[in-house]
This record gives sequence, C-alpha cells and structure tokens, in this order.
Amino acid sequence: MPARRSARIWNLVAAAAASRGEAVSAVDVCAASLAPVQVTGAGLTAAVRAGSGHLMCATDELSEQLAELQLTLGEGPTPDAAAAAGPVLSSDLAGADVEIRWLSFAPAARQVGASAIFAFPLHIGAIRVGVLEMYRREPGPLSADQLGDALVFADTAAVLLLESKDWARGAAGPVAGASGQPPYLALHRAEIDQATGMLTEQLGVGIEEAFVRLRAYAYAGDRRLTEVARDIVARRLRLGRDPDVPVDDPR
Repeated sequence: MPARRSARIWNLVAAAAASRGEAVSAVDVCAASLAPVQVTGAGLTAAVRAGSGHLMCATDELSEQLAELQLTLGEGPTPDAAAAAGPVLSSDLAGADVEIRWLSFAPAARQVGASAIFAFPLHIGAIRVGVLEMYRREPGPLSADQLGDALVFADTAAVLLLESKDWARGAAGPVAGASGQPPYLALHRAEIDQATGMLTEQLGVGIEEAFVRLRAYAYAGDRRLTEVARDIVARRLRLGRDPDVPVDDPR
C-alpha cells in the first residue's frame, strides 16, 4: 500500500510538471497536492532557518500572503515545523490554544482568509531543506488518508529539492532558486535579499540584525515585507540607525 501511494503521488507531481512543459521539480508538489489532500492552497518554503526562508512556490495569492506573514511576524506553523522537524497541524486557527501559540499570526491569518493550516517539514535524515504548508478556508482536520498523502507529498518535495543543483549551491546560504519557480517569486526573494544587504551597509549591522530591522519596520507599519524591501532597493526609503527614531524624523 505505501508503494502504491507513493507511485500515485509521483504520477500527480509528474503530471503537474508536464502541464508546465518542464522537468519535474519540487515546485510541482504544490499544485499536485491540492486535490488529494483537499486543501485550498499550498506553498513551499525552502531553507527555513533563524526565522527566514525563501518561498519557492505558491498556488495562490493567499498562500503567498501566509508565507510572508510568517516571515514578517517571525511566528507560525512553518517556522515551528522547521524547528521541530515534525508536522504542525492546526485545524482551527480560531482555537484558544492556537491564539496563545501564535498571538500575532493566528488573527492575521484569519483576517486574510485562512481557517486551518498544516505544515510539513522537508527533511531526509538530519538534512532539513524546507517546509510544505497547506491551508483551508474552512476549519477542519485532515483525514487519515489526507494526512498520509500530505506526508508523501512532503517527502517527494524534500527529495526533489535536495537533488536540485540550485539547492546544493545555496545550502550554505539563501537558496539560489529552483527549476520551475515563478519569476515573480524569485524577484520578491531577490528584493528582500538585496534590501537586507543594503541595510547592513546603511546601519552598520550584521545580516541577521539587518533582516530583523527590515521585518520590524514592515510589522510596525502594517506593510508587506516585499513592499518595504522594494522601497529600500529603489531608495525611496532609508531606515535610521536608531530603531526608536522614525525614519522621517529630522534628528
């Protein structure tokens, strides 16, 4: 039975790649997983560590928003799954336990339209390469069959991502990109990386501190991280060295 399930899921992933006219890659797992697992959307984030990561695929705008919310807020199922190396299953984002666990993310996720989220770490042995996240607009747990399929989709994504030359080049740092990644996602990722690099020079801080400052500014202004990064790269925005002084403060 496990072999039959794996073969069925591989065929679905291969069919998703064929519809793109490209070779099979980890990004095909997102589209292939929706119907079998009965979720509304899915996203795959690679190289999740220290609160950062790169979104490799998103089946819809809400999947992208959920990934960006977690990157901005520094909390949520994807970072938790990456840290724990085990699935994080939240069948109802309005639950009291979820509100306590993700004080900022849970209400923000509900506000944009998600009611349930399921995150699966992508790993082979001790090697961790990312997280596959799925959401539903309505609350409700995964059935045993849906959970089994989701786990195999995650295993398939892990193998494909680990085998990609692009991930190998980026293993010691940000992922360089994977075959099949939508150009706009690659652009968003590049803008965030470039903005973070610019802040290290402007603020005289390390890369991690620069990213924290970028994320904090976006959170404080209730703006999307990519929007703030784009403004910094275009030199429409410059953060002050003192995080307690507003950017436009004349001091």
